[in-house]
Amino acid sequence: MTDATDNPLLSLGFEIPFDRIRSEHVEPAVRALLDDARARLDALVAAPGPRTYANTLGALEDVTERLGRAMDVVSHLESTSTTPELRAAYNAVQPAVSELLSGIPLNEGVYGALKAFAATPEAAALTGARRRFFKKTLDDFRRSGAELDPAGKKRLSEIDVELATLTLRFSQNVLDATNAFELVIEDPARLAGLPPSAIETARQSAADKGVKGYRFTLQAPSYIPVLTYLDDAAIRERFYRAYSTRATEGQHDNRPIIRRILELRREKAGLLGYAHFADLVLEDRMAKTGAAARRFVETLRERTAPFFARENEELAAFRREIEGPGAPPLSPWDISYYAEKLRRARYDFDDEALRPYFPLDRVVSGLFEIAHRLYGVRITPWDDAPTWHPSVRAYRVIEADGAQGAAFYLDFMPREQKRDGAWMHGLVTGTPGGEPGATTDDPRHLAVLAGSFTPPVGGRPALLNHREVETLFHEFGHMMHHASSRVPIRSLAGTNVAWDFVELPSQIMENWCWEREALDLFARHHETGAPIPDDLLQRMRAARTFRAGAAMMRQLGFAEVDLALHMDWTPEAGDVVELARDILSRYSPVPLPEGYAMIAGFSHLFSNPVGYAAGYYSYKWAEVLEADAFSRFEEEGLFSRAVGDAFRSQILALGDTQDPMDLYKSFRGREPSLDALMRRSGLAAPSP
Repeated sequence: MTDATDNPLLSLGFEIPFDRIRSEHVEPAVRALLDDARARLDALVAAPGPRTYANTLGALEDVTERLGRAMDVVSHLESTSTTPELRAAYNAVQPAVSELLSGIPLNEGVYGALKAFAATPEAAALTGARRRFFKKTLDDFRRSGAELDPAGKKRLSEIDVELATLTLRFSQNVLDATNAFELVIEDPARLAGLPPSAIETARQSAADKGVKGYRFTLQAPSYIPVLTYLDDAAIRERFYRAYSTRATEGQHDNRPIIRRILELRREKAGLLGYAHFADLVLEDRMAKTGAAARRFVETLRERTAPFFARENEELAAFRREIEGPGAPPLSPWDISYYAEKLRRARYDFDDEALRPYFPLDRVVSGLFEIAHRLYGVRITPWDDAPTWHPSVRAYRVIEADGAQGAAFYLDFMPREQKRDGAWMHGLVTGTPGGEPGATTDDPRHLAVLAGSFTPPVGGRPALLNHREVETLFHEFGHMMHHASSRVPIRSLAGTNVAWDFVELPSQIMENWCWEREALDLFARHHETGAPIPDDLLQRMRAARTFRAGAAMMRQLGFAEVDLALHMDWTPEAGDVVELARDILSRYSPVPLPEGYAMIAGFSHLFSNPVGYAAGYYSYKWAEVLEADAFSRFEEEGLFSRAVGDAFRSQILALGDTQDPMDLYKSFRGREPSLDALMRRSGLAAPSP
């Protein structure tokens, strides 16, 4: 089974044979690739002659390239089309892979080779990307424990392996707990308030399961309409409580896992000489320290608080207006429901009215046309690409010179074997220029865009809501970041940038979902082909800032609870779930109920050894960047090829080869300002 002819994971190239990869391939392939990586590591340490860039940093880049590519493919399959056999195989290999990766910076021979190279004239003469790569490598080794004593290194390795195991289990528990809940309603009268699209989706879901009635789940295309439109408050409450207590019971209980993850992260930071985990992970990001990230969150909170308070009173008053002065106070499962009613009343706008204008295929085609106008690329079908599911589609990215620069897959149909959320996963990072350490000089990049959108039902195409359109554009922005890389050093390429910079290329793409000139390229009624009527578009744009204070505070609450858990929490502080609930209550429009435990399903913080841990603020940080950056398109032209080329060449193409603030200033001509975001959100104080 370890023969490359029998096991496709051992010979992965650019075109991945997803139709041949099986769960039984995983363990033997990974064992063989671990042996390969160890052999390469030994060869690096034993390299004869003087230390050079090629036999040190170049060789280091090469150590895990094959292993990393195989694990990326297996991780991707486990996220999008898992099976009990695949999950078991992935869980079995994860500890050994984590042990190898965390052990590289702890390897005295490797660190000695880096220090020996540092003493050479070649190292002193490094410039540009190579110089930055060398500095970042030394810093990463130090932050990963290279200078610890043997006992410290041993303990750090143990921590990293345990974190890898726990975070994987956390993610799988969330998926299993989400899939464990369903509600089948047989009486159509109880569906009052739901839009026809949600009713038809629920009917189809029930039919697919062989049951009568209407089946609802905690997956976003089902859950969100229930909370937003369903008149039956008791059912809304049931769904709210089920979602906000996911993964808190039985074999899927994530609460002890969260506590242990936080203990380990805290211990790791202390072992490496940092005050807390936030300072450890943010040192190499734009914020630099946990305190700076917290100041950023607090600044936005202070500027948002007056608008938030006014919005909350307006919503409570609206309920009293329509139900009388004796109307009960709003509960958490009432917020989206009454907010949608208020939005309709204030703007005569129903988000469902937009759905017929967003058939998935047309949205995808329009998105590709926007990319063509901005960047000069053509995106064409890759019809014969093997995929992991019949609904997956593949495309090639063709550059202006006719060369294929990248390819990607779209996987947006919901299914129980797929984890929740939406994401872009880079499977292959091309390395142009023949950089030492590159196993191949193939410059092409390969990526996956995945999520769960409203599926086609009743003979109609998949019709998206506007938020799903934004999500598609967002993930496509990540893909273009990956696909635009011209960096010859894999570790600095594509989306391998500071975590609080990586959302800039994705979030900026969402802006084109709001502009008439862009919408006319794809927003056409699926039956008549008519564009969005002017009055509907005006109401949509007017409603964009509706309850923007609440939306801002929700994100800031997640950012603050993240920082508090990774800066302030100690094992003696008590229950993590209660602490999180107390913090999030300060950012909630209404008091949160007893037992509220969304933290147990907060995959951003706990489904990866690092991930967004101590970095959730990055979403708002990047939103400040993208709002300010998009203002250049507003000034010079929504489809300005000159601005698009500048954004691609000065930000997307350069990865982490320069400090991200320097990249930003090269594009914008100055540092970013908060003002563009606050104005766009309708949260700017009136001019005196």
